[in-house]
Amino acid sequence: MSAPHPFAGRTLAVISDLNRQERLYLYQRARELKEALQRNDRDVVDQFRINDGDFGMYEVFLEDSTRTRESFKNAAHFHRVKFSEFNAASSSFNKSESYADTFANLIGYQNRVFVIRSKLEGVCRHLEEQTRRYRRRHHLPWPVSFINAGDGRHEHPTQELLDEFTFLEDLKWSPGEIHLALVGDLYHGRTVHSKVHGLGLFRSVRVDLVAPPELSMPRHYVQEMQDLGFAVREFASIEEYLRHDGEVAQQWYFTRPQLERMGERVLQRQDELRRAITFDPSQQHRLPAGTTFYHPLPRHREHPTIPAALDDTPLNGWERQSANGWVVRIVLLAMLGGKIGDDYSGPVGAEVAEPRECLEPQPLRSTQGKHYSEGIRPIDDGLVIDHICAGDTPEEIRSHLATLISVMALHGSGGEWVSTGGDSGYKGILFRPRFAAPSEATLRKLAAVVPGATVNVIAHGEVQQKIRLLSPDRIEDLPELICRNAMCITHPDNGEQLLPRFLRRNGVGSGGVGGGGGRGAGSGTREGYYCQYCSTYHTFREIWR
Repeated sequence: MSAPHPFAGRTLAVISDLNRQERLYLYQRARELKEALQRNDRDVVDQFRINDGDFGMYEVFLEDSTRTRESFKNAAHFHRVKFSEFNAASSSFNKSESYADTFANLIGYQNRVFVIRSKLEGVCRHLEEQTRRYRRRHHLPWPVSFINAGDGRHEHPTQELLDEFTFLEDLKWSPGEIHLALVGDLYHGRTVHSKVHGLGLFRSVRVDLVAPPELSMPRHYVQEMQDLGFAVREFASIEEYLRHDGEVAQQWYFTRPQLERMGERVLQRQDELRRAITFDPSQQHRLPAGTTFYHPLPRHREHPTIPAALDDTPLNGWERQSANGWVVRIVLLAMLGGKIGDDYSGPVGAEVAEPRECLEPQPLRSTQGKHYSEGIRPIDDGLVIDHICAGDTPEEIRSHLATLISVMALHGSGGEWVSTGGDSGYKGILFRPRFAAPSEATLRKLAAVVPGATVNVIAHGEVQQKIRLLSPDRIEDLPELICRNAMCITHPDNGEQLLPRFLRRNGVGSGGVGGGGGRGAGSGTREGYYCQYCSTYHTFREIWR
């Protein structure tokens, strides 16, 4: 029996759904196709075509698009497949039909690939999971892929693919090192958010972030890049960047400012903010030799961050970058459609960190002369949870004690309060006399609610069991969970009846932000979680309703 195809039926929801070796394979094949097209070698070109009139591909664009929509449409025509466009304006979305139900119908028509652009974030991950169940229920033999063509301000992985391909092209196909300036609206720009993990393609990465504070890269993305080993510098304007004493990058990546998303206060300063991230053509002499500018497009016709005066200069890399999108998307469709990829021999799928256990039994010591007390009376039998949110402020600890009691249903007699915890400052402690020893499932849920705490099971006046709680790698399938991002597909306001899933920043890699290192190690309460659907970062406190 032959091995399964490494790419057929895969979903690309975030850039890290394709690991480094898989992306390098894609770029090598895209290079072959581009060169064959340039020399009009039809025999080689035809090797990339799916060429199946029954192979269904759907474009579902719930937001405006030109380049992404048209390049995918033209890629579908290249492949000679059945191509359909979804009319959202007249669809049952307007009758409050769910995404899962809408796409279940379309899958039933033997459609194999869906290219989706949406305002909601995490749609492709949601549909990937729902479709897996749908196919199993109905014994459908054909695999189904979902391609994220941009979701909210989350990611735009196919743009990242064509960007990386163009960078490699300009670096003479060497993935060894890149020094890149990211310029513009780094707060809203999903194309630059995809670079947090996309740039991991290169073994050595230097990133210069050029944006005023109002448009700066979200802090958790900056931290993520640093944790991944990137050398990161930040500048408030192009002028500040050009006059600083250090080296200026040869590759600049611009994004347009999306000031309309930031309220009246920012709009009142829009001229000042635009100036900070718009390149002045008279300053070309200050750039290092060989500098190339890139832009995911569109450029604002009245306020372009790369003025049209630079179009006919050696700085212009954005036109070739845009044209590369067609070639890269042809190859991506060929891989997910099973046409090419049989010769790939590397690891398959997103890179996953080694899991760790979240329950750490502690050695028991004699408790003679020491008692956990409820008020002034010792507890003979029951439960004591100690070191809750150790090191936090008393107000933070009291607030999370209330969350702990609510989520874990720890109502009843006993007490909870904030005490000093020695060198760690303040800590919370909760006493519940006559509570039964918790099950393993309860302990694992406790680890999600109060990582870093210690659970003590008391019987006959002695500690019978002592367990230190570490942050779980995954927190899921709990009705008390909530992603705070209102644009996440899992948010209750969006009506998909979907529970979020959170992945530890130091733990198992998510599709979205993929398990890069976190701000703290071990069980510390500073560790946070990413929503697996929209990649929004949360502290462990924020994931509970």
